[in-house]
Amino acid sequence: MQIRAIDHLVLTVRDIEATIRFYCDHLGMRHDAFAPGRHALHFGTQKLNLHPAGAGFEPRAQAPTPGAIDLCLLTDTPLADVIERLTRAGIPIEQGPVTRTGACNTLSSIYIRDPDGNLIEIANEHSQGHQ
Repeated sequence: MQIRAIDHLVLTVRDIEATIRFYCDHLGMRHDAFAPGRHALHFGTQKLNLHPAGAGFEPRAQAPTPGAIDLCLLTDTPLADVIERLTRAGIPIEQGPVTRTGACNTLSSIYIRDPDGNLIEIANEHSQGHQ
């Protein structure tokens, strides 16, 4: 067997609506209510399924906890534009821009927090490969 991609990840969240607003309004994702009580955030060819804390769906992680995820999201939008947009929205930049190593390329990254305190890295890829 050889794994080729991640289809989706699950975020355990305290407030589904606040999470939807944050990711859709500030990060440009698209909300989808795909079954009764089920919500997902779509971007590119991936999605984040949202599970409410304390009422997760089965099967689920052994210890689902809001704020336990570090997630790196790639964008083609220049980081200067991303920083300006987030700053206008009152979302603090925790760190960056900094250089990081991504899965396929070197990244220029900034870090923010979502409503649950998850660490969200927003990055531009550089095609020269790993450093």
